[in-house]
Amino acid sequence: MPDQTEEGNKYDELKKMADIATDMQISGKMRVQAINLLGDMATHESLLVLLNLAANDKLHIDERDLAIKRAREIIKKGR
Repeated sequence: MPDQTEEGNKYDELKKMADIATDMQISGKMRVQAINLLGDMATHESLLVLLNLAANDKLHIDERDLAIKRAREIIKKGR
């Protein structure tokens, strides 16, 4: 059974990456890094976060495309 603190840490990390990826006050390079880190996590939860980012019309189109690309990679790994 997963440890509660481990689950909480994963949630916190996902939340931090999502916050960075949507923070328009920081550089685009940092937002892209956050999106890539979410893709590297390759979990169901990170997939959901990436799909939410792809649907966020406030992000630059390139960042939204990257979120879709990384989400697609996670889906393909699950096959």
